[in-house]
Amino acid sequence: MNLLLIAALMVTDTATFAGGCFWSMERAFDQLDGVVSVTVGYAGGREPQPTYQQVSMGATGHLESVQIVYDPRKVSYERLLDAFWHNIDPTQADGQFCDHGPQYHTAVFYRDSTQHRAADASKRRLEARFQQPIVTAITPAGRFYPAEEYHQHYYRKNPVSYQAYRWGCGRDRRLKEVWGAEAPHAEAER
Repeated sequence: MNLLLIAALMVTDTATFAGGCFWSMERAFDQLDGVVSVTVGYAGGREPQPTYQQVSMGATGHLESVQIVYDPRKVSYERLLDAFWHNIDPTQADGQFCDHGPQYHTAVFYRDSTQHRAADASKRRLEARFQQPIVTAITPAGRFYPAEEYHQHYYRKNPVSYQAYRWGCGRDRRLKEVWGAEAPHAEAER
């Protein structure tokens, strides 16, 4: 095979978002056409190689995050931003839904000036729409640490526990309140 053809076939980019519980954010991105992989983990903190136990105590500065590898020919960074915003409450400052603490704060971790501009522009549009501050941080991407294997694809491996968590946390109920008809419909709360 021609080297240019091989290089063209392997074009991917990376995006990192923190949107509260990483299990729910993984599912939101895993559903998008053009997403190659989604890894749950920790971003934005001080400690090297943090564990879930350390991060869950809220003392490392890390946020539960997802790192998305995507094909920009099939899905744009702007589309990923849209999916991110519609799966969080961008006005909740103390965490997300029933999960409270600094490890559940929201953030867009940008990798370059193009991602930075896109993230800032999308945040400004939301501030105009909601007529209140959007508390999600827009910050440079640093090191991303994958979470322990049992957290990866949790919603697939443990569908009953995952759905019970999501329902008990009120995530879908709140997303419907925040986004109305634009709320994602991946889950149905009863």
